[in-house]
Amino acid sequence: MSSFSSIPIRFVVEGVGEARGEFIRFLAPRTVTALVRILPFEGRAALLNGGVYFPVPTNLGVEKARRSVDSGLIAYWPMARSLCIFYGAAKPHTPVNPVGKVRAEDLNVFRQVKMGTKITVVKI
Repeated sequence: MSSFSSIPIRFVVEGVGEARGEFIRFLAPRTVTALVRILPFEGRAALLNGGVYFPVPTNLGVEKARRSVDSGLIAYWPMARSLCIFYGAAKPHTPVNPVGKVRAEDLNVFRQVKMGTKITVVKI
């Protein structure tokens, strides 16, 4: 079930499993719109304290950015042109644009990600 403000997505994590989440338009409307337009997309994971990130094929600026994040947040990191999934509370090195949430019960999938793991994001 999809609405204009919430776009359900699925993360397919190679060799680990799947996780469900959603892009939430009001968190950063321009950023979410741009990400939805390029779905599906994939990248190779890198690790950061409390999360994983991977480059996405778009270059967006700062929008409603935050310096601290909660567990479950999906964010776009303008400095690295990457999508971040935080499985723990964290303080990113530079501000990130919040764009959605991962279901709490699916966060363990991201704790198992290793450097270089392929992550694909698809619209449900």
